[in-house]
Amino acid sequence: MPPPPHQKPENVLKRAQELIGVNQASAALTLLHEHITSKRSRNVPITSLEPVMVLLVELSVEQKKGKLAKDALYQYKNIAQNTNVATIELVLKKFIELAAAKVTSAQAKADEVQSSIDATTGSASVDDLEASETPESILLATVSGEQSKDRTDRAIVTPWLKFLWEAYRTVLDILRNNARLELLYQSTATQAFDFCLKYTRKTEFRRLCDLLRNHVSTAAKFSAQMHAINLNDPDTLQRHLETRFQQLNVAVELELWQEGFKSVEDIHTLLNLSKRPAKNIMMANYYEKLTRIFLVGENYLFHAAAWSRYYNLLRQSAAIVATGQGKKSDNPPTSEADLQRAATFVILSALSIPVISTSRSRGAMVDFDEARKNKNSRLTHLLGMAQAPTRAGLFRDALSKSLLRRARPQIRDLYNILEVDFHPLSICQKISPILTQIGADDEMQKYILPLQQVILTRLFQQLSQVYETVDLAFVESLAQFPEPFQVTRSTIEKFIMNGNKKGDLAIRMDHATGVLSFDADVFSSAKAAHAGSGSGSAEAEGGSVQRLQSTPSQIVRSQLTRLAEALFTTCRYIDPSFNQARIQTRDAALARAKAGSEQEHLDILARKEVIQKRKDKASEAQAAREKENARKKMLQEQALQQAEAARLAEEQKIREMKRMQNEREAIKRKEVENMLKDMKLEDLGGEDLDNLDSNKIRMIKLQQLEREKNTISEKLRITGKRLDHLERAFRKEEAKKLPEDYARQRERDLAAYELIKVQTLKEAEAKHKEDVELKHRLSRLMPFYESFRANLHERRRDEFEKRRRDAERELEKQVNARRKEYREKKLREKREKEEKERALREAEERAEREKEEERRRQEARREEMQRLKEEKEKEREKLKELAARQLQREEEAMARRKAEKAAAAAAPVPVRREAEASATVAPPRLPLAGTKPSWREREAAKAASGGAPASSDTAPPPARAPIPVRSAAPERVGSPMERTDSNDRPAGPPRLNLAGKTSSWRDREAAKGGSSGGSVPPPPERNGPPLRSASGRGVPMERGDSGRGENGRDTPPSETLKPSGAPGKWVPRFKRGGDAGGN
Repeated sequence: MPPPPHQKPENVLKRAQELIGVNQASAALTLLHEHITSKRSRNVPITSLEPVMVLLVELSVEQKKGKLAKDALYQYKNIAQNTNVATIELVLKKFIELAAAKVTSAQAKADEVQSSIDATTGSASVDDLEASETPESILLATVSGEQSKDRTDRAIVTPWLKFLWEAYRTVLDILRNNARLELLYQSTATQAFDFCLKYTRKTEFRRLCDLLRNHVSTAAKFSAQMHAINLNDPDTLQRHLETRFQQLNVAVELELWQEGFKSVEDIHTLLNLSKRPAKNIMMANYYEKLTRIFLVGENYLFHAAAWSRYYNLLRQSAAIVATGQGKKSDNPPTSEADLQRAATFVILSALSIPVISTSRSRGAMVDFDEARKNKNSRLTHLLGMAQAPTRAGLFRDALSKSLLRRARPQIRDLYNILEVDFHPLSICQKISPILTQIGADDEMQKYILPLQQVILTRLFQQLSQVYETVDLAFVESLAQFPEPFQVTRSTIEKFIMNGNKKGDLAIRMDHATGVLSFDADVFSSAKAAHAGSGSGSAEAEGGSVQRLQSTPSQIVRSQLTRLAEALFTTCRYIDPSFNQARIQTRDAALARAKAGSEQEHLDILARKEVIQKRKDKASEAQAAREKENARKKMLQEQALQQAEAARLAEEQKIREMKRMQNEREAIKRKEVENMLKDMKLEDLGGEDLDNLDSNKIRMIKLQQLEREKNTISEKLRITGKRLDHLERAFRKEEAKKLPEDYARQRERDLAAYELIKVQTLKEAEAKHKEDVELKHRLSRLMPFYESFRANLHERRRDEFEKRRRDAERELEKQVNARRKEYREKKLREKREKEEKERALREAEERAEREKEEERRRQEARREEMQRLKEEKEKEREKLKELAARQLQREEEAMARRKAEKAAAAAAPVPVRREAEASATVAPPRLPLAGTKPSWREREAAKAASGGAPASSDTAPPPARAPIPVRSAAPERVGSPMERTDSNDRPAGPPRLNLAGKTSSWRDREAAKGGSSGGSVPPPPERNGPPLRSASGRGVPMERGDSGRGENGRDTPPSETLKPSGAPGKWVPRFKRGGDAGGN
């Protein structure tokens, strides 16, 4: 489908011209802009699109629509840069020319307005001299502080200047980094520089310099793009150099020294990139601008170095032109006057370098601050010098090139006075005429202040070699300069203090007496004693001040050296043997050297080989270190790149969020505007659209509707009242004329009635005649009509009967089907109901069965619990019986024990005591819960039950009796417990009769003896109270050792065994006790 007619460039151009003809230039500009920025315009021929673009540029300049022009120019460049570059140049030049023409016309208009204002002001007569200024003019002058011409320019010229500046920026942005448009880019940049210089636009010049600098960095970064410029191309680099030199010239003309220094750095960077050397005339301009920049920055050392480089370039250019090796146009003018001027300024600038700086820095090239060193290094590279310049080096270079002969005579005399002659009392008097001549020259006048600092430095350096103390008033009389350049006493004192602070002077000032004392301490520092030595000044290679005599400190420092030299000379002349010894020593050394030369040669070769190996190892280590450093650097760069990428991503995210926020705000504002437009709320009375929302707009609309409603109601009320009054007045007047009108109306109605009656009768008669004739005509057709009607009725009746029968059959069929379906539905519902009832009954029966089974399980569980309870009761009764028996046995055992002790008290046996001591080592057993009965307990239980074996499960020992049984018999049997001796008490813890613990062999034996009634000799009675039983209700049986340790291992008996008569037979302790008792 072809595009609509208005999309063709010819039609668009024609339509735009029509709109311009009817004074709708804004609509025409919008139409052209939409056509240029449309995607369909990319395939339109450039020859058809160029007139549209030219007209768009003209309209945008007329209406100051720079943004529309910028968008259109960008789009047009993208369309035409691959096919026709000349049309882009044409359009952009047209754009700039129109903008410049508008600025010129605005300037002329402003001049005309100002001239008319001046003429009107000059011709107007002043009635009141005291009221020559009106209140309005006074207030405006107070607020603005400008003259009327400035206000006129700001109102008329400034908008067009701003538009022209935006035009230059737009064109430079469009043409950047495009090799096919590079010439137009450079010419536009030059025009922009001229614009800034013509209208003194310093702020715009700074922005222009930053813009061009950014374009160069962008070109180096995006050099792989299509049509990108190549900075390695000599022609391209030369064009950029020319532009930067023009930028440097404009910066110097506008006195923007910081921008000038940046321009110098840009030029130096481009010169390093360039493979083609720059022209001498350009480099001369470069060094000349550097001299001005350094002079403004008060960097006198590099200012003098720049003048030296400038003079060397002039000499080279003169030699090249004289030998015919170069064009005269490529070299600066090298006449004798130019060389003399350059030589004069080289000497004068070198003399102006302060030996002692009064600034806060420590002097040129001696500040050890890292930033200062870096800055000096940068400045040195800008001048193209291999090392940093010095004051002495500059003088040496000037003298070697015979610059003094070329310089002016007064500058020559100034050099001789400051650097050659020694005249401390007349130095200022001799220099004053020269300073007067220098001050008369505008170019040299700037050197007066630094020259004064140098003169004062030389004055104090020379006075320090002649005087030890001097009056300050005398010094002030010596430091006399011509009238415009006088120095005060405070300036001299400040200079002295600064020199002392920097270490260049060693002067003490007594303010009470007004005396200056030069430091004559023999132990003073070398820097202070040797004034002007250059330690803290620009004379880094030694001072040029002549010395009459050595200072005391110098004499002390060289005293030993001079004494050694004198003694050596005296020995040579007085003692001949001294020389002979020296000669012999020398001959011996030569002989030794000749004898050991071969070995020394071999050693040297071996050492050389060792050194070479070490060098190889060192180079390998260095290569490894460099490789490691390169790897670390690469990793660091990668990390930095990743961090930079992350930062850029974060910035992009922030920008995207801001963009989305702005878009949301714009959409919200657009919606508010559309809502206001729909509601017809164009004028909001100063309301801010950004603070409006839908609720507020509705409230405003409701308020407006309410006001309109009230207004309309008021208008309707007033109108109704007015109509009521008017109608009442009409009716009053009408009532007077109603009878007459009624009579006339009646007559007219009667006449009309008669006329209508006659006409109606005539029409009725004519219609009757026609109807009668029609009846006679149609009466002949009635028989045919009747027959046709009868036949038709007969056919229709047969067809109706057939359809009726078919319908009855179909109805019967449908009724039967419905009846069958209804019966089946009833049967199905009945079956489903029966199924549900059956399932419900089964669920109830199953629940009932489960309930019955649960009830039976509960009854069985209760019966089982009852049975277990009864068994536990029986068990508990058995335990009670066993506890009672055990209590009885304990009481019997205590009685026997007492009897045994009484019997053994009369005749104690040592063996028994030993056995008892060993028996008490084992701890008593405690009836704790969970312990099994011991073997002795089981035997005692067996004896108590009549000899029948009792298992631990059915008949637990008495020690395992439960707590209620023990608490049931709290009374103790036997004597109360008394404290025993420590040797009689058992060594271990008491034995507890724990539940589940088996009885020991001794318990079982005691139980067996008690149950059988056998006579067992009682053990000897111990000294002390009776022991408590394990249950705490009496004295326990005497427990002997079984001969086993705690772990059941056999151990030797701890007491001495009594021989029994049988060899190797061991007698138990209770039997030994019985024997001992019997014995």
